[in-house]
Amino acid sequence: MYALPVGIRAVRVDGTRFLINGEPFYFKGFGKHEDTAVRGKAHDDAFMVHDFALLEWLGANSFRTSHYPYAEEVLDHADRRGIVVIDETAAVGLNMALAGGVFGTQGYVTFSEDTINTATREVHRQAIEELIARDKNHPCVVLWSIANEPESDTPASRAYFEPLAAEARRLDPSRPVGFANVMLSPVETDVCSDLFDVLMLNRYYGWYRQPGDIAGAERALEADLRAWAEKHAKPIIMTEYGADTVAGLHSATPALWTEEYQTELLEMSHRVFDRVDAVVGEQIWNFADFATAMGSWRVDGNKKGIFTRGRRPKSAAQHLRRRWGGRRRGARS
Repeated sequence: MYALPVGIRAVRVDGTRFLINGEPFYFKGFGKHEDTAVRGKAHDDAFMVHDFALLEWLGANSFRTSHYPYAEEVLDHADRRGIVVIDETAAVGLNMALAGGVFGTQGYVTFSEDTINTATREVHRQAIEELIARDKNHPCVVLWSIANEPESDTPASRAYFEPLAAEARRLDPSRPVGFANVMLSPVETDVCSDLFDVLMLNRYYGWYRQPGDIAGAERALEADLRAWAEKHAKPIIMTEYGADTVAGLHSATPALWTEEYQTELLEMSHRVFDRVDAVVGEQIWNFADFATAMGSWRVDGNKKGIFTRGRRPKSAAQHLRRRWGGRRRGARS
């Protein structure tokens, strides 16, 4: 025999509100990665405890397990610390347009017998089943994310995701279901979001779109969010936004890659979120810098972290502490 700690938490969606135990909840946090220097892409107990301490230092209350299920120890610790989790499957990359959008047309379609097909969907269904079976007793888990940035603007994508969304609800009727929508499937062309309970949006205005143009990015972001809110009337969680930032790089006026620009972009994004009532959460990409495959468009990994890979805070951390009500060093709960 063994003891299994459990917790009781009621979660539901009411219009554009996300309710936990009957009270409106606002997500403040990050997309993360299980990544540290030396150990690499793997779970690390010491860094886990340190990361949770940094979440509390900032005043964050949540994170997404981007883009795969994390070690069970992470959810155990989130239960103990009262941190809310969006639990995600490893379904990332179901979108042939992503590479094409950066490097030019690659000539493949996403959903076909030769690419992502019925066999893929069955494996995807099994992954959803296994995730829910493993994590359903964790009170920290309030939302299932069944994919990150898939194609969602074609009839084939709807045919693929409709049975998966239904299966997730059948397996766990007590939690909402969502997926993280990519900018390449905007509200005008998306055909899948009505299948889900919550809108999870990954948007990079001011970085991949309107780079360096904070004023233009602010107008575009607000127009985008208002369009989603008007069409779907569901809670919106910003599951990715941010800018690559080299720690220690500064400029008298905010310029791309500087700590000043990262802070200004976040401040702009937060002004917009505060003006759109349907927005119920903000999760920055990323908690910390992380390693990526070598390539010509990244230098030493992804630098969108609020912390360096070694967990040193960049300037934007102070903005977040002011916004999220971070605990002062030595303060009691």
